[in-house]
Amino acid sequence: MNNLRLKIGELDLHRLGFGAMRLTGYRPAADRTEAIRVARRAVELGVDFIDTADAYGVGANEELLAEALHPYDHVLIATKVGHTRPSPREWVPCGRPEYLRQATELSLRRLRVERIDLLQLHRVDPAVPFADQLGALAGLVAEGKVRHIGLSEVSVQQVEAARQYVDVVSVQNRYNLTDRQHEAVVDYCTAEGIAFIPWVPIAHGEHAASQLLGMIATELGATAAQLSLSWLLHRSPVVLPIPGTSSLDHLAENVAATGLNLTTDHLNRLGALSPVS
Repeated sequence: MNNLRLKIGELDLHRLGFGAMRLTGYRPAADRTEAIRVARRAVELGVDFIDTADAYGVGANEELLAEALHPYDHVLIATKVGHTRPSPREWVPCGRPEYLRQATELSLRRLRVERIDLLQLHRVDPAVPFADQLGALAGLVAEGKVRHIGLSEVSVQQVEAARQYVDVVSVQNRYNLTDRQHEAVVDYCTAEGIAFIPWVPIAHGEHAASQLLGMIATELGATAAQLSLSWLLHRSPVVLPIPGTSSLDHLAENVAATGLNLTTDHLNRLGALSPVS
């Protein structure tokens, strides 16, 4: 398909990225050889946007990416702060300004950089004034420790409020073919030229069970996962999916989704698969 490039700030990127969380999970494996191979192979296949967070593997994910890819030649490593993971099943937001600053300093150290190109607020902490969280991020930009700011799991109203304090260049919300809760956010980002980064873009693999997806994928000589990713790429020119995997085969499959061209008929049939929620 055409238009596979996207600007985040002044950075020009390919519109299919890589979500690195699965390379470490909650705790990394003792042998990181295969995970490093996957990260390096993603870049070899043309991926130049990699998503991580300080909470992934309690920092180990950032360390792994540094080991695999530093000094990140022509690759943007986007990380996130403001969401802690005390146990495999627990995620707890923490937006205290001093915590956001400390977490960013640690991410800088683990990634081995002096400035983070894209730092996203992983979650808005309802216990801390939003303005205080944004003020901390703005301060990091002013000090040269962060280049660009993004938000995760936010509404249109929250993005608009945040833009009074920082230049929001990206929004990372859960969104895919059968989970369109944030349809309004996609439309807003499209109108404003803000990158929209859908996480769980293929719904944890659940799309593979869809008869309709299977039928259209067969017509195109593709897989259900590729079709789901292609639908996202066709949804808006600001969408940048970040499918994650720890498998070299699945990685190659995901990247190949950029070669699918969906017709208006395909898009109409897929659009009717699930009502917008």
